[in-house]
Amino acid sequence: MTSFLSKHVSRRHVLAAAAAVLSMQAGVQALAQAQWPSKPIRFVVGFPAGGSTDVMARVVGASLSQSLGQPVVVDNRPGASSNIAAIETIKSAPDGYTFMVAPISVQTANPFLFKPALNPERDLRPVASVGYAQLYLVTKKDLPVASVKELVVMAQAQPGKLSYGSGGTGTQMHLVGELFKQQAKIDALHVPYKGGAPALQDLLAGQIDYYFDPASGLPHIGEGKARLLAVTGNKRSPFFPDTPTLTELGIPGVELGNWFGVFAPAGTPVEITQRLEKEIQKAVSQKDVKQRFAEMGSEAIFQDGKTFNETIQNETKVLSALIKERNLVLE
Repeated sequence: MTSFLSKHVSRRHVLAAAAAVLSMQAGVQALAQAQWPSKPIRFVVGFPAGGSTDVMARVVGASLSQSLGQPVVVDNRPGASSNIAAIETIKSAPDGYTFMVAPISVQTANPFLFKPALNPERDLRPVASVGYAQLYLVTKKDLPVASVKELVVMAQAQPGKLSYGSGGTGTQMHLVGELFKQQAKIDALHVPYKGGAPALQDLLAGQIDYYFDPASGLPHIGEGKARLLAVTGNKRSPFFPDTPTLTELGIPGVELGNWFGVFAPAGTPVEITQRLEKEIQKAVSQKDVKQRFAEMGSEAIFQDGKTFNETIQNETKVLSALIKERNLVLE
């Protein structure tokens, strides 16, 4: 009898102790979340300093530093169309102190372009969008075309002779260029560069014929050094309201621009991501943030995590089909 009671009591004690430990751990976790952030936050960016993604991360991060009371530090990890940054973010502890700022191509295109593929849909969670940039179809200034129709006619008359540049294979500039070729039924040579800046420089130098510019070339358009023919998207650019969209010009389906957002490692406490989502909404609504984005030809646009994820899913359908049809696979 004594042995039975001893075993029974012992088991009860073990269970009670285990429950106490779990309760204490939960309490500590809840306290840590309530005190978040208690140290600097890291924004991982998959591009060099000075690019659009980097500037957006720094501008939004500066606002968040003030509202959250902790520094937001940008950690540039360029390479592989943000895959290096994605890997760095995924392997980080999901404790609310590491996030990635990236164009949504890291989720919409990269899993279908790179082999072996990452699984960002499983390993990353969209927190919120921070901005959007349309792409601008520009030609070198001495290309003898004055409209998209004339560009298409020239390309159809000389299959494979015209060239277009991009910031690299698999970038949004490249994929929109392929989408344009698909929808306009033309063939042109893709010339990839190591970033948008050198592609733009070669366009200005007349080395390539056209380019889907991610807004970095807007000053050159205004100076007449490049010719703007159209914009992507389902509405006209607020910066060039007289320039039609490709859809208006009879080439539908080329509506992709560049959405940028903040992503968290899977498993990051929802209380933290929801708090960050609210602070991002406040940040992108500020006049100085909107002004800084406008200087880059971008718009500071907030989408909450749910809406942002829907945007990602919709674009994934378009790009996954395009990548499969065009057989665009990177090793």
